[in-house]
Amino acid sequence: MAEAEGVCRRWDRDGSGTLDLEEFLRALRPPMSQAREAVIAAAFSKLDRSGDGVVTVDDLRGVYSCHAHPKVQSGEWTEEEVLRRFLDNFDSSEKDGQVTLAEFQDYYSGVSASMDTDEEFVAMMTSAWRL
Repeated sequence: MAEAEGVCRRWDRDGSGTLDLEEFLRALRPPMSQAREAVIAAAFSKLDRSGDGVVTVDDLRGVYSCHAHPKVQSGEWTEEEVLRRFLDNFDSSEKDGQVTLAEFQDYYSGVSASMDTDEEFVAMMTSAWRL
């Protein structure tokens, strides 16, 4: 029983005292290779225009154009909202508008777990982020 409680505490990322499905699946992910970690870091560096180790809407503004986004075109969202929602994909559950390298790596570790080879993962990242 004590061993199970220790495992639960170690994997319980939100401190709720229980493991939800996301926490359980995250704990089962295999570690990423150096090649995968390196390409993730390169993509993060491309986004982190200020070089402060945190990606924010300010880092994205001027780099990515959102004016053609359907919801911007319809007036439903502003360009700022599009950029914020884009960042929210990589942000932790708190959604503070700031994405750290650790959060970015965590997001891509989930993607990585579904890709068999380093070559496939690196090619996908290189293409997606135009590295």
